[in-house]
Amino acid sequence: MTEVDARRHGMHGRDDELAIITQLLAEARNRRGAALVVRGHPGIGKTMLLTAAQRAASEAEMAVLVMNGVEAESALPFAGLHQLLAPLLGNMHTLTPRLQRTLRGAFGQEDAPADLFTVGLAVLELLGDRAARTPLLIVAEDAHWLDPETLNVLVFVARRLTVEPIAALMAVRAQHAGVLAGTGLGQLSLAELDDGAAQRLLTEHAPGLAPRLRERVLAEAAGNPLALVELPRLLSPGAEPPELLPLNERLESAFADRYAQLPEATRALVAAFSADAGCPLPRLLAAAQTLTGTPIAAEVIQPAIDAGLLQVQGRRLRFRHPLVRSAVYAAVHDIARMAIHTALAEQLADEPDRRAWHRSAAALGPDEQVSGELEAAAARALERGALGVAVTGLDRAADLTGSPVRRSSLLLRAAELASQLHDRQLVVQLLTKVDLDGGGPADRARLALVRDIVEPGDVGDTGRLDLLCDLALEAQAEGHPDLAAMLCWRAASRCWWAGLPSEAGARITGVLGKLGFAADEPAALAIAAYAQPDVHGPDVLRQLPSLIPDRSDIDAMRFLGGAALILGDFVTASSFMATAAAGYRAQGRAALLARTLSSSGFIRLWLGRWPAVRADLAEAGALAEETGDHFWTVAARAAGALLEAMYGNHETASRLADSVLSSPLVVGVRFVAEAAQHARGLAANAAGRHDEAVDLLLRVFDPQDDCFHPDMSGWALPDLADAAVRSGRHGEVREILTRARERAARFPSPMLHRCLAYAEALLAAEQDAAQAYAKALAMDLTAWPVHRARLHLAHGSWLRRNRRILESRAPLRAARDGFDSLGAAVWARLAREELRAAGEESAGRAASSGEQLTSQELQTAMLAAAGLTNREIAQRLFISHRTVSSHLYRLFPKLGISGRAQLRAALEALPQSTD
Repeated sequence: MTEVDARRHGMHGRDDELAIITQLLAEARNRRGAALVVRGHPGIGKTMLLTAAQRAASEAEMAVLVMNGVEAESALPFAGLHQLLAPLLGNMHTLTPRLQRTLRGAFGQEDAPADLFTVGLAVLELLGDRAARTPLLIVAEDAHWLDPETLNVLVFVARRLTVEPIAALMAVRAQHAGVLAGTGLGQLSLAELDDGAAQRLLTEHAPGLAPRLRERVLAEAAGNPLALVELPRLLSPGAEPPELLPLNERLESAFADRYAQLPEATRALVAAFSADAGCPLPRLLAAAQTLTGTPIAAEVIQPAIDAGLLQVQGRRLRFRHPLVRSAVYAAVHDIARMAIHTALAEQLADEPDRRAWHRSAAALGPDEQVSGELEAAAARALERGALGVAVTGLDRAADLTGSPVRRSSLLLRAAELASQLHDRQLVVQLLTKVDLDGGGPADRARLALVRDIVEPGDVGDTGRLDLLCDLALEAQAEGHPDLAAMLCWRAASRCWWAGLPSEAGARITGVLGKLGFAADEPAALAIAAYAQPDVHGPDVLRQLPSLIPDRSDIDAMRFLGGAALILGDFVTASSFMATAAAGYRAQGRAALLARTLSSSGFIRLWLGRWPAVRADLAEAGALAEETGDHFWTVAARAAGALLEAMYGNHETASRLADSVLSSPLVVGVRFVAEAAQHARGLAANAAGRHDEAVDLLLRVFDPQDDCFHPDMSGWALPDLADAAVRSGRHGEVREILTRARERAARFPSPMLHRCLAYAEALLAAEQDAAQAYAKALAMDLTAWPVHRARLHLAHGSWLRRNRRILESRAPLRAARDGFDSLGAAVWARLAREELRAAGEESAGRAASSGEQLTSQELQTAMLAAAGLTNREIAQRLFISHRTVSSHLYRLFPKLGISGRAQLRAALEALPQSTD
């Protein structure tokens, strides 16, 4: 849009902003979609900018879809989304059956679960299919008043527009600073107009204003475009300017004055509209008729349009500016406002959710019937996956009940849901209103659970463990075994996360024994393993191979996978957690998928297929960020640091590890701190700084250090042994080896035993080395390619140093090939150097072009090679099928292939090992 166009449409002083919008639209037309959040104070020009964007899009033959945030609809599930998609719902048949069911479930048209990520995918596909015919502009005005679920879906879609011919613009008032913030979306803040632009705008709208009044308006408007247009209308020729008021109050006062001068019937209609700007016109007219007692026709709208209060846009009635709505609503006195909400509720008997909110607005004090209606509305919202709306409903229902016990119960349920949304501030607000004086054990238990999620404090606090155990016993005694088990699980998790000694978990397992679980119950096995790995770990490890779990029970698979993970049975853990991850992915439970992928990343890197592990960790971090579970973003980064160090990317690994250790989210969480410190030591080894590596790794074996973890520290034994041998500091690790032997004697962890065997062989006295290597090599290393290759390298090097040259070549070749298969560049180089010293030249491995694949490209390639269609891949990865097509288009040349049929062979050539 040119400067001349801008002036023609009254957009003085907005040339830079309009240029940004013009570029956004141009990029979308070139299939490089993006989203932009426009922020500013009321009247600053957000609406005019969005209107100009719509005009420019239409002139460029783009389609335009608009939604308007309406305060009265902010408590209705997916109300904004339904408004946006209304023109497209006739095309729902183009979606897969699953996405159709999900979208209908979100809109209450079908009894189907509606998780936000699957709803988001359905919306992305629907919008993308429409944009494939004509590039598309999405506009969300007053986005701060959209319902929470619509906002979340908007963010989901906006983050995935990169290959879509779609632009999205969302307007947010400046005072709603948290709305659409921290989402990664582009932000455009509108400032006040400069003096020149302000003067031009005032001249255009009030050319005959006297100089003294002109200066007064310019001073009071302070560059606010709406004020520059509206304030002159308050001034009569020759009159003294009224007393100064805050700008918004002045504007609202002006709009209220105009409202007061309307005919009675028009006032009734406008007042009803201010209470529910999303209400259909026939019902507004009927409500206004109830208020006035006289028949009212649609013609009564015209005086409000003439007064500049209302307008018709896109065949919808709208307030000309949000301040008009708030001015009218505030101008109606309290009793009249209650009558308006009562009249609207009567007209909305067939919309129980909307009706409940109007009835609550009309309530003078506690009203159990209305409170119950709000609770029922919250339950319906929950069924549709609208957790944010359900929280608001339960909170309001609590305000309207006269029962202290019921009030606390409603607030606790709201807080539980808010904790699932990771909205810590909201949870705290809800909990401050809870009074448990009359509550029972179940309420106290739920309160403790919620607080433990949002205010974990020091995870090693044994006082918190005692509290959770006490509440678990109370809940069990009152007939709430599931609640009791969840309290035990939280307590046990804290034990392992903080690396607490065995005696700290004794009380937890004591309480667990009173809950009546079967011996092979997955939750019971996990609680016992996490609370006291030393005591119960051996028994759990013995049970795991003989279990035949119900793999359709996804949560049970996560419990079993977690138990196997912390006890070092990585092969079993990888299998169980892969099942859990697939289940969470299919169900659209993105937060749990992120946690599962992050957790399994700590172990799968020892089992090979590093490109896939890297891709999973990247997805885990992104999903955790999107769902607000930021701890697991950091945890995924810690696992990623270990992986990068194994690859030999020591600078990247160190940078990631340092960022993890500097995060306040990992204070006291020793399993993450240990992984990050382990990665630093691995990286120092990879860079040849072996003395530094010893110093770094010794910390993970010091029980007084924050990086020590009784289970995970043992996983670092091979790297400590490597560093000690290469720096000549054998003596400093002997005591650590002794402690590891003692632990291994009572704890049959597969990972610990393999790590210990490697370290003992590497550090053995010369006369004992042959036996130590024989013992290590006798272990089953079929599924442990990293250990296998490292052991072959160490053994071959020992043979060569002992002048057994011919014997050394076979294990050194095996090491070289194993590291090449993994993509472990530093270790592969060491194997080649040893082979050269043994008299055998070995060319360096050519870098595979496949290593240039992004994480999502690799995931796409693997799923395509498995025979999945583009739409099936899209649903697995929560992206559009057009993005899948784009990934395939880019990755084929990287892999040196021309089509899908060649994918499997190309992927098999990438660095990987059997897991």
